[in-house]
Amino acid sequence: MIAEITDLRQKSSDELAEEIQSLKREQLNLRFQRASGQLESTSRVREVRREIARIKTVVNERRHHAADVS
Repeated sequence: MIAEITDLRQKSSDELAEEIQSLKREQLNLRFQRASGQLESTSRVREVRREIARIKTVVNERRHHAADVS
């Protein structure tokens, strides 16, 4: 997990925004699959939710750091 966070911190803000969009789309698809009974990997729902939270944490850290510097 620590390796994932360091990888996220190395990405640009645009890359993180794209990744969040991609994960949100996947999250929506997983919800539809769950509702229709076609979801095979129920653990993926949790993984996607946590990945989104990790990315948002890095984005918020950057915002707070930028505000402190100004």
